[in-house]
Amino acid sequence: MDELPSGTITCLFTDIEGSTQLLKRLGDRYRELLNDHDRILREVAGSHGGREMDNPGDAFFFVFDRANAGLGAAVMAQRALAGHEWPDGVEVRVRMGLHTSEPSVGDERYVGIGVHRAARIGAAGHGGQVLLSNATRELVDEELDGVVVRELGLYRLKDIDRPERLFQLDIAGLPSDFAPPKAERVENPSSLQPTPAVRRRTRRRNRGRSRDPSVRTGW
Repeated sequence: MDELPSGTITCLFTDIEGSTQLLKRLGDRYRELLNDHDRILREVAGSHGGREMDNPGDAFFFVFDRANAGLGAAVMAQRALAGHEWPDGVEVRVRMGLHTSEPSVGDERYVGIGVHRAARIGAAGHGGQVLLSNATRELVDEELDGVVVRELGLYRLKDIDRPERLFQLDIAGLPSDFAPPKAERVENPSSLQPTPAVRRRTRRRNRGRSRDPSVRTGW
């Protein structure tokens, strides 16, 4: 594998919703469905400069150098999947999650909480839905052709300390009415308690101030 690009990347995680039921219904023809699904996603990701990192079962993990490229790939993939003729007329609904971060480059893979956050965002979605993090939202173009970015609220993702503000892509011509994300919604963000890591950093800063004679306390 070529050397992985370092710095800021955008991760795209996808997987088929209800794949077990599709397998039961189609039997041996499920392989045909999966082959078409894989081809569509690989072609679309490749056309946007995406790099395939993993393909476990009916899921994919791609990375992109630019947030707009990742978002464009997700939009085009959803349109291509919706317009494809699947075996026996079944509907293939794929959930997708996007997050932008600066993970460490490990042994032919990316390592860091940002990658896990992206995977959790994808898992919180529903088939046919594209969710993105606040970090990705900050980087994508304000005007997107046929696409509206809609805020859904603040959510706690599984095994992730810091809650994430999630956004949904409303893609013209495709369904945009989904159930709430499969995560715990934070109804009152002001009530959030600092995570252990934040508390440790705060204590270290406070200890540093107390040792500095130029810093006065107890006004």
